[in-house]
Amino acid sequence: MTMRRLLASVLAGVLAGGSVAVVLTQTSPATAERRGHAPLVIGHRGASAHRPEHTLLSYEAAIAMGADYIEPDLVSTKDHVLVARHENEISGTTDVAARPEFAGLRTTKTVDGRPVTGWFTEDFTLAELKTLRAKERVPDLRPDNTAFDGLAQIPTFEEVVRLAVAHGVGVYPETKHPTYFDSIGLSLEEPLLDVLGRHRVRKAYIQSFETANLRELSGRTRLPLIQLISAGGAPYDWVAAGGTRTYDDMVTPEGLREVARYADGIGVDTRRVVPVDAAGRTLEPTTLVADAHRARLDVHVWTVRNENSQLPADHRLGDPASPAYPRATGDVMGWLSRLVELGIDGAFCDDPAMGRAVVARHSA
Repeated sequence: MTMRRLLASVLAGVLAGGSVAVVLTQTSPATAERRGHAPLVIGHRGASAHRPEHTLLSYEAAIAMGADYIEPDLVSTKDHVLVARHENEISGTTDVAARPEFAGLRTTKTVDGRPVTGWFTEDFTLAELKTLRAKERVPDLRPDNTAFDGLAQIPTFEEVVRLAVAHGVGVYPETKHPTYFDSIGLSLEEPLLDVLGRHRVRKAYIQSFETANLRELSGRTRLPLIQLISAGGAPYDWVAAGGTRTYDDMVTPEGLREVARYADGIGVDTRRVVPVDAAGRTLEPTTLVADAHRARLDVHVWTVRNENSQLPADHRLGDPASPAYPRATGDVMGWLSRLVELGIDGAFCDDPAMGRAVVARHSA
């Protein structure tokens, strides 16, 4: 942690009369803890290769498979409770479309500058959301996961934290669309810190694709912060402010030094580390990992997935003519091994068991 962040955190605790002290639990920067250690295995939305994502079923499976951290994407309900969903629009991850009592809530909204039609968590109370049941988001890719459709509720962030604490694993929450939620009076950061503080969480990373909320959080918590970086585009808070900079600017040495002023690491699309050509085949690695480490930033990559269609072309296995080829398991362990050999500090894995096996092999 930079001295600026440390002083800001101490001052915030004093001004609040100690009320935020339980949040300020991480006493050393993520980089100091991680450098020289085996990469973290982060259960991406739980174990989403095996269970519908963002369900307690998925998080429990990830823990059983050896994940170091489990990752909930966080959105808000109407009554300002954080829940774990990939998006605030939930028609693809729940049975809401088949529930006639909620038909009148279907609407179109503009989220991060784009029109989206469906049902939105912020239009439901938690009690109403709890009557819904989760389902597999990509059934064509993961047909086996549909066996669990209808078995799980939407979990609250607090339920995910309780599960993680009970099993001694970390939590890695992502704030989804923070500018949007701020605009409708349902800020994500305060309830996020409240839950982590009340449960005295010592093992957590907080991540965001935007920058403004991470800068805000840097003065309010000593838990490590991760700046997410896509393969293209720009942080929405930059876009909303009329800026012209993009994620490409963020991964330059100068951009990484700027990120290091408020964050402890970066979470990047794997293509930022190993680019692919138009055919999907891997090219020479970039210098991003080394550049980030020079800026004292950890590098976590996303997302290592099992299916051929989600892997670089040179890590796919089987007969491309087979109808099952896109969803068949490819050389996921070989792909992750390449990333580990390039010095990454962690990987978001849809299959934490695969990740744990690779990390164990490289640590032997």
